[in-house]
Amino acid sequence: MVEPGTLYGVGVGPGDPELLTVKAARLIGETDVVAYYSARHGRSIARSIVAGLLREDHVHEALVYPVTTEGTDDPDGYEGVIRRFYDDSAERLAVHLAAGRDVVVLCAGDPMFYGSYMYLHERLAHRFPAEVVPGVTSVSAASAVLGRPLVERDEVLTVLPGTLPAEELARRLADTDAAAVLKLGRTFDNVRAALDDAGRLPETWYVERATSRRGRHAPLADVSADEVPYFSLALLPSPTSAASRDDLPAPAPAPAPAPASAGEVVVVGLGPAGPRWLTPEVARALREAEHLVGYGPYVDRVPVRPGQQRHTSGNQVETERAAHALELALGGARVVVVSSGDPGVFAMASAVYEVATGQARFTGVPVRVLPGLTAAQAAASRVGAPLGHDFAVLSLSDRLKPWPVIEARLAAAAAADLVLALYNPASASRRWQVGAARETLLRHRDPKTPVVLARDVGRATESITVVTLGDLDPETVDMRCLLIIGSSTTQVSTRGDESVVVWTPRTYPG
Repeated sequence: MVEPGTLYGVGVGPGDPELLTVKAARLIGETDVVAYYSARHGRSIARSIVAGLLREDHVHEALVYPVTTEGTDDPDGYEGVIRRFYDDSAERLAVHLAAGRDVVVLCAGDPMFYGSYMYLHERLAHRFPAEVVPGVTSVSAASAVLGRPLVERDEVLTVLPGTLPAEELARRLADTDAAAVLKLGRTFDNVRAALDDAGRLPETWYVERATSRRGRHAPLADVSADEVPYFSLALLPSPTSAASRDDLPAPAPAPAPAPASAGEVVVVGLGPAGPRWLTPEVARALREAEHLVGYGPYVDRVPVRPGQQRHTSGNQVETERAAHALELALGGARVVVVSSGDPGVFAMASAVYEVATGQARFTGVPVRVLPGLTAAQAAASRVGAPLGHDFAVLSLSDRLKPWPVIEARLAAAAAADLVLALYNPASASRRWQVGAARETLLRHRDPKTPVVLARDVGRATESITVVTLGDLDPETVDMRCLLIIGSSTTQVSTRGDESVVVWTPRTYPG
């Protein structure tokens, strides 16, 4: 019985033949069959890299794609055509392997990094001996060509395909330190727009055919879409790197300390919880800040960045916090004041403007506010659409306004039949307010009115409870909660999966 041959997925690197590993070169020289992918023109990037190692007696298996970027009339569509191609290619190689011949599949870059070898591996590795030989990736090569580190210390590198929707690309690009976007070609305009939306375009480099003789690189903003081949990528290197070389275009420099006239305060909303609710605009501001100012637990939610100073304080010193931020900006610093949720909803934006407009020395300090997802929006989304019609947002905290004012506003909103989103309902020292609010609302609302009790929305300890106004137990409410009180039209429904949804119709009777 013939011993089966071994299937080798061999990474041949990004283009320079001297970047082949010793093992890759040895296997290519020893093997019986060399396989490689190509388009219908027959040229293969991977084969050209190792041309100097190929022998006359090598059996060549050119795996020619039936389609590449063009469309197809096949009833199974592009996916069906490509699936059959990989099936057929695997069977061609299986004939050699079954006959005892070793097969090397050449792969540009690394076989398991956006490579086509993996589709052969999953079809053959359970039938024949198989081994993967890693290669230098295009991302590593691009970093080397630019002389710029990919990531340093605790930075995060994100690798993205350019085929993602522009909005998804922008979200991920805004929320990372460094990034590589592959598969450019026809996606270039989409990728460029995403980088621009994320505020990362000035930092990004274009690298084409890294390490090959035809390679080139330039600031991506200077590149035209009609000159971008598939074998190119966008690279957003380490933001803390100041590396450069005289023979390269000067990399985008790290932001220099701002002169006194350039300082500003940006008040941002982090959303209720977690990075997935952070907007790209806010992520950019956090990245560019020299100083972060805020309530300790909120500042702790922002990743630590080298060189960035953090100023934390307690929960009841908003005015002092705002003055400190403005003082830093007055000295020329870029300052970000962080809030949970949206900074303009019971948060730091008002405090900053109160100080900025009330003290003459801060008159010239620029102040911007960047919105965030509110706790009310997040809580509503978890249970359906309780805010589907007119609604009011109130805080039950009487620390900054007297309870009679809160009570009067509750009564007015309840009498107007508005859905209510109640912030700051209770704390360790404020325990009676929820009960008092409930009694006020019951003078205007049916006891069966739905109430959504949302706790820790977006966190691992999230819980959503739907009760009636009559059954609401004030002892179950604390500072981590937000309450949504329905109107006379708010509905509660049970879906087919037994989930409970709360929604307020868009139309109103009469």
